[in-house]
Amino acid sequence: MASAAALLAFAPPSLAAQITGLETPNSFIGDPAGKEFFISNVNGDPEARDNNGFITKVDAEGKVLNLKFIQGGIADVMLHAPKGMALAGQTLYVADLDQLKGFDKATGNALVVVSFPPASPNTTVSLTDVTVGPNGLLYASDQRNNMIYRIDSAANHRVSVLLRDDRLAGPAGLAVHPKTSHVIAVSWEKGAIFSITPEGQLTELVSNGFFTSRFQNLSGVEFDRWGNMYISDLTKGKIWRMTRDNKFQVIAEYLPSPADISIDRTNNLILVPYRYAHAAEINGLEAPSEGKAKGEKRTLADYGFVPPPPKPAAEGSTKK
Repeated sequence: MASAAALLAFAPPSLAAQITGLETPNSFIGDPAGKEFFISNVNGDPEARDNNGFITKVDAEGKVLNLKFIQGGIADVMLHAPKGMALAGQTLYVADLDQLKGFDKATGNALVVVSFPPASPNTTVSLTDVTVGPNGLLYASDQRNNMIYRIDSAANHRVSVLLRDDRLAGPAGLAVHPKTSHVIAVSWEKGAIFSITPEGQLTELVSNGFFTSRFQNLSGVEFDRWGNMYISDLTKGKIWRMTRDNKFQVIAEYLPSPADISIDRTNNLILVPYRYAHAAEINGLEAPSEGKAKGEKRTLADYGFVPPPPKPAAEGSTKK
């Protein structure tokens, strides 16, 4: 698989795992309370109401525990084209076309369905991602209508509009900044990164102008435990890291359609779904120098470099 060579430079082999046999995977998230991971599978047309989408459950080693842990068309589950996901307590939230659906993360049972009214009579809602904020708030992106919704799970999942602005240019991935609690949105059409305050004020953090066109179609965004931001460019096949001093680094490239990535902050892992390769990957991330104990020297091991064993001496030679 093309991704392995790009990402394994940053992780020891023991921290790398590949999951195959998926169907158009879009989002890959980990449970901070345990060692289980979830992958959303669109399984066909991303806008079709075909009720054949499913959620895969895997363990920390990348072993598939249940390929179709939650499956559209089984029992009372209605799941068409699941895209972005988020975990809040016991509930796994899934963005599915014009509804946000909540499932029990342990049993897969349906818990809640949240509907979103269209922005106008001639439009349809197209949810792409969902993320968890403080105080029981959830945020969901409507890529087609350039909207960010706010959902209050503590108030019977009441829906309100946080922001509607054409400057968002197709908001895809969402994350909540761990320090400011601002919503960070990445643009699919414009390749820009935005920050949105809890009051709905929009700021463009990173533009993608003629001379600085780093990005093409941004899909996912997430933060590690130190506050570094990671973004995936599905079309260019790259994953970028923006450090806290606003410097950009490509940490992986030549990837086959990296979609809505996430970070397992507990174990310092990056979770990457490959949309058109029908696969996903778990890999370790290097610890930045700020993450090491004060005074402890930084080594190549921080970047996952494992030196090869020494070559055996030639036959008959003696070591002096």
